[in-house]
Amino acid sequence: MSDIKNKVNIDDKLFLNIYNVDTASHLAIKDPKICENCREKICTHICPAHVYQWKDGHIIVSYEGCLECGACRICCSHDNIDWKYPREGFGIQFRMA
Repeated sequence: MSDIKNKVNIDDKLFLNIYNVDTASHLAIKDPKICENCREKICTHICPAHVYQWKDGHIIVSYEGCLECGACRICCSHDNIDWKYPREGFGIQFRMA
């Protein structure tokens, strides 16, 4: 195997994406109490864009940076994330470089 000469930084790749942010979130926590009692808090680890953050005992959802991959809705063992695609014309536009 040959050595990888140009290592890719994920943050550099994410920076290329274009976001058209809607004023309304396409993500919602169904019941915040469930998140408070969740031991794993897997959504805070699985999301590649770090949309979900745990702060001061509450889950914070920063939908503006969502990559629309759906990992959060799949990994939440409590089915506590209401995930929809953004409205037409909004969301992420992936750019490859």
